[in-house]
Amino acid sequence: MSDVLRLTRAHFPVTALGYGTRLGIWLQGCPLACPGCIAKDTWDPDGGTAVGVGELLGDVRRAIAAGADGVTVSGGEPLEQAAPLAAFLLGVRELAAAAGSGFDVLLYTGFEPAELDADRRAAADLADVLITGRYVVTEPTGLIWRGSANQRMLLQTPLAELRYAAYLDHEPDTPPIQVETTSDGRAWWVGVPNRPGTKQEVESALASLGYTVESVSWRRPR
Repeated sequence: MSDVLRLTRAHFPVTALGYGTRLGIWLQGCPLACPGCIAKDTWDPDGGTAVGVGELLGDVRRAIAAGADGVTVSGGEPLEQAAPLAAFLLGVRELAAAAGSGFDVLLYTGFEPAELDADRRAAADLADVLITGRYVVTEPTGLIWRGSANQRMLLQTPLAELRYAAYLDHEPDTPPIQVETTSDGRAWWVGVPNRPGTKQEVESALASLGYTVESVSWRRPR
């Protein structure tokens, strides 16, 4: 398979971005540049790493074998890579069907449904769950997995209805956040910090664990 995606990172297991235990995939490049975005390191379309769709599907195959419940695709703006993303999501559906697995796809996009052209719509339609809308820093929300009150969670399949209907209006006491470390000792985190002060709390918590916070993804280098 010759399709290539520009990837920021892939990680398993992820427990803070969707139902159950998941493979997380972050795609590189975003033209929307929402003020207050927590992932400014994913904006540059030339950043990250070029990865073949077939290689990423190998990650999906291993995640399914390990009992994963689904894959979450975020970014960046995933629909900026609509054609290879559609090829990837078609492959995910084929792997899930072959395994007889209830393996769902949750896809984040900053676009609204009405903004999607044919290619973006084709990719978006392959997701079970679609979370739409730009991040608006002045519209905080307590809704799980959403960054601001304008964002909507759209359930597009029966599997999505089964798993996610209870979460449409769910507001946890604290947003789910997952902290991971890289092989070179750097910390990064997974989740949607949708409450004021959450980012600062994460910085303080990392410092209390002995990490030196030299830079963060929500501030662009000067």
